[in-house]
Amino acid sequence: MDWQDTKRFVAHLDLDTFFVSVERLKNSQFVGKPLIVGGLSDRGVVAACSYETRKFGVHSAMPMKLALRLCPHAIVVRGDSDSYSYYSRLVTDVVADTVPVMEKASIDEFYVDLTGVDRFFGCSQFMVELKERIRKESGLPISYALASNKLVSKVATDDAKPDGRKEIAHGLEKSYLAPLHIDRMPGIGQKTSALLQQMGVRTIKVLSEIPVPMMQNLLGKNGIDLSRKANGIDPTPIVPYSEQKSIGTEETFQQDTIDLKFLNSEIIRMTEKLAFQLRQSGKLTGCITVKLRYSNFDTVSKQMVISYTASDAVLIRKAKELFAKLYEKRMLVRLIGVRFSHLVQGSQQINLFEDTEEAVRLYQAMDAMRNRFGDEVIKRAISIPAKPNKAS
Repeated sequence: MDWQDTKRFVAHLDLDTFFVSVERLKNSQFVGKPLIVGGLSDRGVVAACSYETRKFGVHSAMPMKLALRLCPHAIVVRGDSDSYSYYSRLVTDVVADTVPVMEKASIDEFYVDLTGVDRFFGCSQFMVELKERIRKESGLPISYALASNKLVSKVATDDAKPDGRKEIAHGLEKSYLAPLHIDRMPGIGQKTSALLQQMGVRTIKVLSEIPVPMMQNLLGKNGIDLSRKANGIDPTPIVPYSEQKSIGTEETFQQDTIDLKFLNSEIIRMTEKLAFQLRQSGKLTGCITVKLRYSNFDTVSKQMVISYTASDAVLIRKAKELFAKLYEKRMLVRLIGVRFSHLVQGSQQINLFEDTEEAVRLYQAMDAMRNRFGDEVIKRAISIPAKPNKAS
């Protein structure tokens, strides 16, 4: 096979300051002004911030009180998860309709595999036109980088921002990465960064020169992976996007029941458990389904497209709404189930504008306990199942 045939062309696209851009689309008076999206009280948390605020040291997940101390003239708006989910889906549809293969990496970023497009159209021109189409159909600015793999394209997208584009030619991956600080490398967290810097490793070039056995002894399997990436090598494939990706759980009762208190406690228990699984895997859900099977084996379900979230409180509320609409026959229930679909990678950032700093810390502490002792170690009192009452 000819080497030209084996070349990959991968682009990473990232909607610039996504929450801020949506708010500016809704209100043009915010354009060019320092803008913070988050909780409106000084006990709230910064969910997103504009470039105009970042030069003052403001960043996401920062307490709102501190952000306003650093940038007192900033405008603060409460986040609108419905709008963000709408525009995320709008851009997703545009990209999916245009490219051969797409991976939705989060609510505001995508990878596309254009391998083969270079023979017929040209990847560079293809991406220029895709960027323009996204701007035309959504009104949102987006940056992208085109390279030979996911790693290099993602790193280069940061250099393309805001609202720009960048290309790293085949064969230049290692030299492009070399002068960059190790913190720019995906997969290097705070602890790994601190460890490497204590060893005098501050640039990706120095990291790439460390012998693989030494990296393996230092960081295990992750060390081998980082060594490969530091040399610009990343064979990770594009994972085709599918709205049908889902997680779910269901329970068949030993005794059919009509006990609404028990059924609601089961809905809450299952939803809480699935929400924890979402956060563990770094995902958000955009659709929730509740399923019932009656004692006569009739099975019914309802689903609801929702704003992307992994919040217990939001998901429990939606699940209970669906159950209330679904349970109409007043018949004995044999089985109940909950399922989350339309999953995308993402963090709880999209919910930061709904929570106070204390609430965010509480959720993190609860999840830390679940990670250590199991997902049943801590739960809402109302979700602790009682023995169901028999129908009268």
